[in-house]
Amino acid sequence: MNAPDRYERFVVPEGTKKVSYERDTKIINAASFTIEREDHTIGNILRMQLHRDESVLFAGYKLPHPLQYKIIVRIHTTSQSSPMQAYNQAINDLDKELDHLKSCFEAEVAKHSVEY
Repeated sequence: MNAPDRYERFVVPEGTKKVSYERDTKIINAASFTIEREDHTIGNILRMQLHRDESVLFAGYKLPHPLQYKIIVRIHTTSQSSPMQAYNQAINDLDKELDHLKSCFEAEVAKHSVEY
């Protein structure tokens, strides 16, 4: 079988950056972020979080090939912001949101485990 080993979907090889940044030379305030070893799950969540930012004009992602375990996120912002700022803000907001979700979930589990 020609399929890569399963662990290659998750383990970032040594010497490879998890996230790489490339500015767009044709469009001002646009850039591409290549995120290694991620798929539609992270791509769609990140895209939706970027759309919540008013300074983001465009945010999208693509999976170049099903056997390449990476996504490419494109971000175009207004002149008041940069793609790097928008990306970092989206990641920080998602981190806070997921921490809140985790704490609410753990509180509900603790509440129900006491009842039983």
